[in-house]
Amino acid sequence: MRLFLQKKAHKNVYFIKQSRLFSSQNEDATIGEITKILKHSNWKFYLESSHIPRKLNPDVIRSVLHKNTDVDPKILLHFFNWSSQQMGTPQNLKSFLILAFVLCKSNQFVNANGVLEQMISTRVPFSAVLDCIVGFCREYNDGSKVDNQVFDILTSAYQKRGLFDEAVGVFLVVKSSGFRPDRVCCNNVLKDLLRCNRMDLFWKVYDGMLEAEIGFDIYTYTTVIGAHCKAGNVGEVRRILLEMNEKGCKPNLVTFNVVIGGLCKAGLVDEALNLKKSMLNEGLVPDSYTYTLLIDGFCKQKRSSEAKLILQEMHTTGVSPNHFSYTALLDGFMKQGDLDEASKVKDEMASTGIKLNLLTYNSLINGFCRAGKMGKAVDILNEMILAGIIPDTRIYNLLIEGYTREKNTVKAKELLAEMKENDLAPSTYTYSVIINGLCHSGDLKGAYKLLENMILGGLKPNVIIFTNLMKSYIQEGQIEEAKKLLNKMGDEGILPDVFCYNCLIDGLCRANRMEEAKSYIGQMAERGLNPNEYTYGAIIVGYCKGGDMQTANIYFSKMLDCGIVPNQVIYTSLIDGHCKKKNIVEAFSIFRSMLGRGVIPDLQMYTVLIHGLARTGKMQEAIGIFAELEGKGLVPDVFTYSSLISGFCREGDTKQAFKLFENMCQKGITPNIFTYNALINGLCKSANIEKAREIFDGIPEKGLALTVVTYAIMMDGYCKSGNLAEALRLFEDMSSRKIKPDAFIHNILLSGYCKEGDLEKAFSFFDCMREKYIASTINYNTLIDGYCKSGKLTEANELFNDMVARQIIPNHVTFTTLIDHHCKKGMVEKAEELFLEMQKKNIMPTVVTYTSLLQGYNNIGERSKMVLLFEEMITKGIELDDIVKSVVYSQLKEGNSDSAFKFCDELVKNGLFSIDVYELLVNTHCKMGEFSEVISLLDSIGKQGLMLSFATCKTVVHGLSNSKYENEVARVLKSMVKFGWVPHSTSLADLTNEHKKDSVSGEVMHVPEQVAY
Repeated sequence: MRLFLQKKAHKNVYFIKQSRLFSSQNEDATIGEITKILKHSNWKFYLESSHIPRKLNPDVIRSVLHKNTDVDPKILLHFFNWSSQQMGTPQNLKSFLILAFVLCKSNQFVNANGVLEQMISTRVPFSAVLDCIVGFCREYNDGSKVDNQVFDILTSAYQKRGLFDEAVGVFLVVKSSGFRPDRVCCNNVLKDLLRCNRMDLFWKVYDGMLEAEIGFDIYTYTTVIGAHCKAGNVGEVRRILLEMNEKGCKPNLVTFNVVIGGLCKAGLVDEALNLKKSMLNEGLVPDSYTYTLLIDGFCKQKRSSEAKLILQEMHTTGVSPNHFSYTALLDGFMKQGDLDEASKVKDEMASTGIKLNLLTYNSLINGFCRAGKMGKAVDILNEMILAGIIPDTRIYNLLIEGYTREKNTVKAKELLAEMKENDLAPSTYTYSVIINGLCHSGDLKGAYKLLENMILGGLKPNVIIFTNLMKSYIQEGQIEEAKKLLNKMGDEGILPDVFCYNCLIDGLCRANRMEEAKSYIGQMAERGLNPNEYTYGAIIVGYCKGGDMQTANIYFSKMLDCGIVPNQVIYTSLIDGHCKKKNIVEAFSIFRSMLGRGVIPDLQMYTVLIHGLARTGKMQEAIGIFAELEGKGLVPDVFTYSSLISGFCREGDTKQAFKLFENMCQKGITPNIFTYNALINGLCKSANIEKAREIFDGIPEKGLALTVVTYAIMMDGYCKSGNLAEALRLFEDMSSRKIKPDAFIHNILLSGYCKEGDLEKAFSFFDCMREKYIASTINYNTLIDGYCKSGKLTEANELFNDMVARQIIPNHVTFTTLIDHHCKKGMVEKAEELFLEMQKKNIMPTVVTYTSLLQGYNNIGERSKMVLLFEEMITKGIELDDIVKSVVYSQLKEGNSDSAFKFCDELVKNGLFSIDVYELLVNTHCKMGEFSEVISLLDSIGKQGLMLSFATCKTVVHGLSNSKYENEVARVLKSMVKFGWVPHSTSLADLTNEHKKDSVSGEVMHVPEQVAY
């Protein structure tokens, strides 16, 4: 079987070989026949009458061309074209090249170009063309210039089609293959590459010419100078001019004009003018183009008066200015706002017989519109229409922009309608200008309507139009409309960019809608848009203002991870946010890291940090930063000084505050009302009411107006010092000065009445507030607190119910006040009701609320409820230590030590104890001489791995040494060492001596006060 298969395979190979041989013989016969027929003048008739058309294929055609290179090239070209029609398939690549070579050899370059263009149109891969042509040239190179001619024609063919990569590719392959590209061809390629701004390819050809040592002529140098001028490389332009002179290639008029144009573009108009003067030495006369370049250059440098002298020189030298010369000068004067001179140029232009064209009128209308002289601009429009010049879209755009700048959107819309009547299509820019104008005038409905008309008219708005309209919606507080606009962009197939999203995100952040802002940042990421400095800035500033510094820090870290450098606004917001949260360490950390990143803090940033430090009582640090900013050469302003003055006043150091006040006045910095408010507040807190009133009375003489805050500070000072009568006189004085009292002013007086115990007058005053609908939550709280402190819980509850009925929302202070006083009165059930109602209203209980309820439970012995409440507090993340201490100390102060210990035992059983409370119990037991409990507690503390303080250890050892448990001292000390509470080298004598020293120095155990609300 295997033998049979081998024989069959051998037979198949034999038949294939025979078939190919037979086919080759047939093709050779066909080629021979065609060759003979082509020698006849009527070759086309003979070919079409034979069987040959059926036998044609690309390889046959290639062979025919190859064997008949001595035949008349025109006959070969006609045969080539005839065969293409007969086959219906593309010719062989080599056929195109053979024919192109034959045609070039007989100087038929136009036909050769046509053949190569036909080859390119077949879309044969460029790499295949290069491989074939280089190989072909090497194979058929006969020492003639035909090779270079074919290369030049092929380069030109690609160049004409705008296929510059391919054109340059031919040049580079020719150069690297040992052939010499033609200089004229190279010049043409350079010229087109410069014109099309393909500078990457331009310099490749330039470098290739240098490598191939193709000598530069005047055209090459001029083109290269043009390229350097375009790039602003004036130094290279000067070098090439010197090189030209050295090589004896004198610049011509075109060269000088290119250089002058480049110098003017670079702003070196004086050098350009000197170059123009040197042209005469070269025997060259500047033409109108030379002068126009100089006029335009001087005008662009806002030296239109000198440009006018150049125009005058044109007249004296016999060079006639043209449209471009006059228009350049006229435009220069217009842009400098010299409308009179521009008008004179216009008149001179007309007097010399040069008619104004569209470009000139464009310049005139633009100038008058920018100057706000819309009447004059319209006169020019009418003049150009009378002159038979039809205004274009740009003319109308200028007029529309001018009217919108003047906030005359009605006229702008009239011009839009006029454009449509004149069959002049408004552009996207036309609509953009009017929509923007309507937005600035507050007509957002009109702006949106125009946007819809634009879309209905088949014109697609761009992202800028949507962003401007969105920005206007946000500025008007219409954020929902802005969001709808973003969705509409998607409907219209317009992708929002980063600026568009930034606009919406910033608006949401300003409105404190941070979750929505975050969602749009996520949407940006989904669309492949990366947040930038402004995106992160908006979100960080938003969270800082809302007090959510944790999230602000997360976005700040993301920003740094992306390699984006935060600006001063972001750093200032972070520092300010941390200062407001009293995170001074974090604020300083941000400040120092900013310095490490090379961001230089400005005065505002220093002031924010100083203000934050001063507000938290860190005055030494604040003064240190103040000295630092002065050391950096920054001059503190009134806000910097006011922050420090306010801080010292808050700390009660009015002496230092007034020292700073005098210092700022000596430096010529005028205090503002905030400075005086701070001083008055400090004096009131220091009980120096007379001095405070003296400053208060002197404020109007300083040219400053007393504010509600100034009155509030002074009145509060009087009320707290027990002088309600004077506070009431100031209240009347506010009316005479037409200063409207706010809720805080009323509350100060209400609090004053309550403090004096005159609840009748307090209620009467409050009732007047209710009638005027100015009573707020803070006012209700004050009166409720007054009633509670006077034991009038019924009245307090009635007031609470009235508050709810009037839809004035109670806050945590309202509920905490009522809960505290109900607990103190033993009315715990009512307190529990209030506690539940508080949470139903989504008002979070504070530490003080929980403490009040715990005290209430403790007073009635409900320790199980206390434990449940503690568990709830832990679940909600509320710190327990201060509350536990407060409850325990309260019991101890009242002599209820048994109750306090039972409460603590209950907490221990439920695992709700901390080391601070343990130490409190240990110290209390020691004080009461209950050392058996102390020893038991010490074991419990040690087994839990908690660390007892060294101070408590001293107290325990001292107590045990002076009690009946003195034999236990050594064992207790050993346990203390074992648990790591005291060093291994510590002896009983050390602890006893340390305790004696503490006693002598008067050191006592600190008992914290209950947190105030």
